[in-house]
Formats: sequence, C-alpha cells, structure tokens
Amino acid sequence: MEELIAVLDFGGQYSHLITRRIRECEVYSGLLPYSTPPDELLRLNAKGIILSGGPASVYDHNAPKCDPRIFELGLPVLGICYGLQLMVDILGGHVKSTRRSEYGKTSLRILDHSDLFRAVPSNIVTWMSHGDYAESLPTGFEIIGNSANCSTASIRNSSSRFYGVQFHPEVAHTDQGTQIIRNFVTEICKCSPSWTAKSIIDTAVEQIRSSVGEERVLAAVSGGVDSTTTAVLVQRALKDKLTCVFVNHGLLRKNEENVVLQSLKGLELNVHYVDASEQFLQKLKGIKDSELKRKVIGEEFIKVFDEEGRKLGAFQWLAQGTLYPDVIESAGTGSVASKIKTHHNVGGIPQWSKFKIIEPLRLLYKDEVRKVAAELGIPDILVKSHPFPGPGLAVRIIGEVTQDKVRICKESSFIVEETLKRHRLYESVWQAFAVVGDDLAVGVLGDQRKLGHLVTVRVVQSVDGMTADWARIPESVLEEMSSQITGEVAGVTWVGYAITSKPPSTIEPC
Repeated sequence: MEELIAVLDFGGQYSHLITRRIRECEVYSGLLPYSTPPDELLRLNAKGIILSGGPASVYDHNAPKCDPRIFELGLPVLGICYGLQLMVDILGGHVKSTRRSEYGKTSLRILDHSDLFRAVPSNIVTWMSHGDYAESLPTGFEIIGNSANCSTASIRNSSSRFYGVQFHPEVAHTDQGTQIIRNFVTEICKCSPSWTAKSIIDTAVEQIRSSVGEERVLAAVSGGVDSTTTAVLVQRALKDKLTCVFVNHGLLRKNEENVVLQSLKGLELNVHYVDASEQFLQKLKGIKDSELKRKVIGEEFIKVFDEEGRKLGAFQWLAQGTLYPDVIESAGTGSVASKIKTHHNVGGIPQWSKFKIIEPLRLLYKDEVRKVAAELGIPDILVKSHPFPGPGLAVRIIGEVTQDKVRICKESSFIVEETLKRHRLYESVWQAFAVVGDDLAVGVLGDQRKLGHLVTVRVVQSVDGMTADWARIPESVLEEMSSQITGEVAGVTWVGYAITSKPPSTIEPC
C-alpha cells in the first residue's frame, strides 16, 4: 500500500495546498476529515500527520478537534497555524488571543536547523494568518523559531517528533516552504519519493482490474485530458471490456465534436458517438439556477449512458474522469468543508442509476493527470488543452441556457482561444473563455443605436484549479479579442475582462 501523509482538514483555505506541496515531493498525501479515527489512519498506512489551519479558535465552544489518540500512534505530527494551536491545547499548553495579529508576509528567525529547518536560512519571509498564539507550551516542547510578534512561531518536541509552525509553509509567499515540508515528509517521516506518474498508472490499472473483474465498463469521454486518460487507463487494464461513449450535449466548444472524435480515433478506443444536444437543451429550458443546471445535466448524462449501455450490451460499470478538486469543491473531504459547487460527475449521479462508478483519477490534481497522460502517450493536443467543464457552456451562461446565448458563448470563446493561440499565449495560461448572461448594454452598430449582450472574457493562471489568478494579458491582445467579438458575433455590444481571482470568485461563473 502507498505510504500516506494524512492532512487532517480543519477548514483552512490553504488545506488543499498542503497536499499539493507534499505530492510535489513525490510522496502521496490525502486531505481527510479532522475527525478521522486513529485506527483509520493506520489502516491507510499513514507515515505522518499534518494538522491544517482553520478559521476557528481552539477555545471556541464548537471548535473542531481531532481525536487526541492520534498523538499516541507514534507517528510524526506537524501542526500548521490552527494545527499548532490545537496540538498545544490538547497536549497541555495554553493558547490565547494575541494583542497584535499577524497577517501576510512576516519575517521568521530560525533558532535550530537540525531537522524541520534543515538547509533553510536563518531568516526567511513567511506567510502568517493568525490572531491566536501559544502562550505556554506543553511539557517537552521547545521553541525553534520566532517572529517579532510571536515568540512561539515554530515549536518542537523532538522525542515525540511533534512539530508546529504558526506560519503557512504550503503558501508560495513563504520562502523555502517546500523545503520545510520536504524535510518533514522525507527526513522526519522517512517517506520514500515513490508517487510518480508510472507508479500512479501501475496502481490504477491494478485497482481497476481488481474492482471490475470480468464485468464490462462504459466510459464517458469528452475529449478532455481527464476523461481520455481515464479511458486509456481502463483500456490498459481491461482491453476489449471497455466501450467509450462520447455524448454531444449541445454545449461543446465550436467544432469540438469533430476534433474529439478524430483525437480519440487515434488512440484506438472503441468510441460510440451520441448527439443528444436537443435533449439536453430541452431539459435546461427555463432553468436559471447554476446548481440546478449542473444537477440536471449530470442526471441527463446518466440517462443517456444508461440508454446507450442497454443498446450496446450489458455494462455494469461507468468510468468517469472525476478529479480531486471536483471532490473537494463538492464537499467530499469532511464535515468542515463547504460545498462550493456540485460537479456534474460528483453530485449529479441519481440514486436510481444501477451503474457502479469507477474513477481512477479521483485522487489526482489536474497537473498530475497531465503527467500521467503524457506517460500513457496521449497526444499533446489533448494533454495541453485547457480544462473544459463537463456541463460545458451551461456553466459559462449565466441564467437560462438559450440557443442564442449558446451561440454567443461558443463563438466568443472560440475567438478568445484562437487569439491567444495566434499570440502564442494559449499554453501559458490555465483557462480562457467567454461568459454571457442576461445583461444587455447599448451599443452603436452600423450607425444605429442597438441593445445587445455583454460578453465577459475570463483568462486565468493556475496550477491545479483550486486557486487561480486572473491573467495579465497585453492590452493589445484584449483589444483584438473585443474588436473581433463585437464585429463578428451578432448580438454583442460590449466586451469586458474579468479581473477577480479565485478565491473569492470561482473560475467558472456558474
């Protein structure tokens, strides 16, 4: 079984980043509910535990607290921010509100370099975000780092291998943050760097064979890197027991159905094409709520797969390209997680469906999937394509999905992507598209005053889709997009550019 660094999630905004940084060290890590029992951690082969940050104070009446017995497992524990305070509180120290909170970049003075801070300079800039601090430490703990306003910014009990940092090493703003995490994971927990694309593939293939046995699998493919990688993994595991179904729900990018079919044909997958565009658009008629749109699309997908499965033969399993961010954003990691949005392939599967679900990528982030896809020999045109949501343009259309808004969204998004490609910017950004809603703005077209739609261009930079920043595209390129959209897409009078990062926004508007 793969070695695990268990990250217990106390609701911190950076919790998922901890798992990302650990995986960058080629060690497997998973985000688990803070209430995960000690026996479960041992069953999962945990070699170390990290307590995440969180918005609560340990002295709050309903503050989330882990089982104290995790400190009796003999495993190394690292507490980050709230995690440090919780460890101090449980083990007999005292936490109180600080007179001077620390938020943002803060200088840290390191007093000991023997383990957690090995190969780290004596003074580094860290990212702090706390209003409480450890006033007194439990027996056996010592201070190994401090800041101007927090004397207990880094603590250690070397005999028990318990560590705490008041700052966030997982955040890019912290100097040497990855090195600090690497020291904990490889030097203190003694994990070996075995979480590689090849090991992920080998493990996935073995698990697919073990789960499915002699039964047959229907794979939902869209041409995106997630579903394609899923299909290739299942094919490698099961050979001719796999049949792929590509459903055109009428909400694809411009000409995408032709591009997808051609790409999948090159991978020698057995692909069955279904044009269900009218069916989906009819189901979405009159629906404005974004969550409901996602659920309707998810359920309709299952209906189509169920119907096609009966036509093609007996299929017991449905393979999906669900990723870890999908699970996290659909509140699949614990009781303190907030549901950001229901992903169609996580929350949209109806109870009546008889399919058993197999999701070989469920524990992977997007960048990890790209590495796996490259290892599997999937062409660059798929590996490097921008992420595209399963519900398609429906989540880029604010309000009701209509034929006219689909046309505007499709044509405008095509112009956005093609403009970036012309300027060799496409592969340097994470995602780029256009959004259209119900707002109308006055324009002047052909010397006449005319009311038309407002289109918003969205281009973001990201690593894993969990956080994102708006891309600083040259003004001349944005001007080119705007001019072409208003000139070529009928019914558009205004074009804007979205400059809100995630958080507080999401990447997709719906």
